[in-house]
Amino acid sequence: MLGYTVRRILQMVPVVLGATFIIYALTFLMPGDPVAALTGSRPLPESTVQQIRLAYRLDDPFLVQYGNYMLGLLQGNFGIDFFGRPVLGLILERLPVTFALAMTAWVLKLAIGLAIGVYGGLRNGQAGDHFALVFTVIFLGIPGFVIALGAQTVFGVQLGWVDPAGIRAGWPLAFILPALVMAIEASAGLARLTRTSLVDVLRAEYLRTARAKGLSPRRVIWGHALRNAMIPVVTYLGLSLAGMLGGAVIIEAIFNMPGIGGLMVTAINNKEGTVVVGIATMLVLVYLVFNLLVDLLYGIIDPRVRI
Repeated sequence: MLGYTVRRILQMVPVVLGATFIIYALTFLMPGDPVAALTGSRPLPESTVQQIRLAYRLDDPFLVQYGNYMLGLLQGNFGIDFFGRPVLGLILERLPVTFALAMTAWVLKLAIGLAIGVYGGLRNGQAGDHFALVFTVIFLGIPGFVIALGAQTVFGVQLGWVDPAGIRAGWPLAFILPALVMAIEASAGLARLTRTSLVDVLRAEYLRTARAKGLSPRRVIWGHALRNAMIPVVTYLGLSLAGMLGGAVIIEAIFNMPGIGGLMVTAINNKEGTVVVGIATMLVLVYLVFNLLVDLLYGIIDPRVRI
C-alpha cells in the first residue's frame, strides 16, 4: 500500500506543473495593463508606475515569472496582491463561505441524485425509469448559470421567498437556493450513473442465484444489489465534492456571495493575475488531494488496483 501511495503522489507532480503552467499562461495573456486597472481614471506618475512594475516583476519574461511563482508555491507562498496582502490569506478568509455552499450543495445532490437514480433503476423500462431519463437529459443540457439566473429571478425577486443575493440571512436560508441550483445540475449525472450501475447489477448472475435460494426481494435489492451498485457511485461522489468547490465559484458570482468566487471575479476585473492564479491553483490542489484520497480508498477496497 505504501508503494501504491508513493506512486500516486508522484503522478500528481506533472499534473500540478501542467495545470499551473496553463493557468499562469492564460493569466499572463489577459488583455490590459494591471497597473492601469489599479490606478483607474487618474493615472500615476511614470516613476511610480515603474516602481510598481519593478516591485511585482511585471516586466520579467513569462518563464521567469512562472519560475518565481513556482518557487514561492513550493514554500507555501501564493504571492501577494497589489495592496501587499498575502493571496493565501485572502483565500482562507473567504473559503468558509465557499466550503459551506459546496457542502450544502453536495448533500442535496446526494439526496436528489441517489433517490432518482435508485427509483429509475428499480423500475427499468417503466414510467419511473422514463422520468429519471427525462430529468437527467434536461438538467445535463441546461447550463448551470441559466438555472441560477432563472431561480434567482423567480424565487428571489418575483416571489420573494429568499434573498436574491448576499448572505445576510446566514446559513442555511442564504445558502439553500444557490446550493439547490448547484445540486440540481450536478445530481443529473449522479442519477444517471446510479441508475445505470443498478440496472447492470440487477442483471448479474449472483442475484439470480440469490433469488433462486429464496431470499426475499427486499434483501436481494438492499443487501446485495445496492451495495455493489454503489461502488462506482462512491468513487464519483468523492471526486464530485472537490468539483463542487470549483462550481461554487460561478454560483457565488451570480448570487453575490463573499466566497472565493467573488474574489476571483474582482481579481479578474482588476487584472490581478497573482490572485487569479492563486485561487485556480488552490482549486487544482484541492481536486488532486480529493482524487488521491479516493484512489487510496479504492485501493483499500479493491487490492487489485494496487498492482
